[in-house]
Amino acid sequence: MSRIDRITIHAFDWVVEGMGSVMRAAPGGRVTLQKFVLTIETDDGLRGEYVPHYMGRPMTMAQVQEMAPMLIGRDPETRGKIFEDLRNAFRHYDGAGIAALDAALWDMAGRKAGLSIAKMLGGWRTRLPAYASTHPGQTAPGGLDSVEAFAEFAAYCAELGYPAFKIHAFWDGTAKREIEVMAAVKARVGERMKLMTDPASSLATFVDALEVGRACDDLGFYWYEDPFRDNSASAFAQKRLREMIKTPLIVSEHVRGLEQKANFLLAGGTDILHIDPELDGGITGTMKLAAFAECLGMDVQLHTAGPLHRHCMAAIRNTHFYEMGLVGPGMVNTLAPPVYTCGYGDQLEDIAADGTVSVPEGPGMGVAYDWDWIKARKTARHETR
Repeated sequence: MSRIDRITIHAFDWVVEGMGSVMRAAPGGRVTLQKFVLTIETDDGLRGEYVPHYMGRPMTMAQVQEMAPMLIGRDPETRGKIFEDLRNAFRHYDGAGIAALDAALWDMAGRKAGLSIAKMLGGWRTRLPAYASTHPGQTAPGGLDSVEAFAEFAAYCAELGYPAFKIHAFWDGTAKREIEVMAAVKARVGERMKLMTDPASSLATFVDALEVGRACDDLGFYWYEDPFRDNSASAFAQKRLREMIKTPLIVSEHVRGLEQKANFLLAGGTDILHIDPELDGGITGTMKLAAFAECLGMDVQLHTAGPLHRHCMAAIRNTHFYEMGLVGPGMVNTLAPPVYTCGYGDQLEDIAADGTVSVPEGPGMGVAYDWDWIKARKTARHETR
């Protein structure tokens, strides 16, 4: 029987030109981004790897470092028990580090079996319909700096083949600005694309959220996400909002924990359950939540993008689109590290003409990392044995 005998974290950074931050364009600007790669090795030569996308942050890396000793000496095949032990031990924290460890363990199991994670999950999809999920609007020149810029970018995404488009508008707390962007995008591409809007909990009050929700109804939006400053955590408030509008609500991105998300859904806080594989316990946690929602006849959506998300989505029936984001005109998706040598990518143009992305087919995660590129940009290394 295999035993885990080494866990290594390799931190790295790289420079992106033309961006002033992770979400806003800055012509002539540059920003330094940080991520990490996790490797788990066993005493008999097995290896699992994972590079987080959205949650490849110093906070997550610190949690992985704290959690790693709990895995040393354990059988890597006992992923379910490891998942539960980590959840219990770190119940006072958000547990973001669990996902990276869980993903690497699944990668190891897939490599050992010679199967992709999607196949191990019973996945049947090989291609996933995707939607373009925008960077937020900005006041400085560049990127999505006007209402018209959003409309023009939506038209460009439609030409690329995207069947759906999600707006992250200016997040200035006003319903008026949100509705202006929605109406402009609807007028430009409304007959060609399904449309969604995500104020990202920025609208100031419940009444603002209701005003935008009624505009969603009038404009025929596909869903309405994380409306106002309850931080998407008040099931009571979201249930009231659901009762007053027709557009489906997608909430719970900021609700952590299996039981908490289940309670939120049962309390009527959302029409579609939002799950993030990098925040909700990796593959193990994601598939538990998706199955729970399916048993209730409810839909789920996976937050953000990455190979981990593609494998999960390949095996989930009750879901709709893969979130290609964050994207914008002339803007890099800063959430997706450029670490792949296999052609994998989560940039705007990494989509087929039919509006789909592929599910990696190789063993485990099914992707290959550029270790020379990573080592050349290494900023730290932490090893647990």
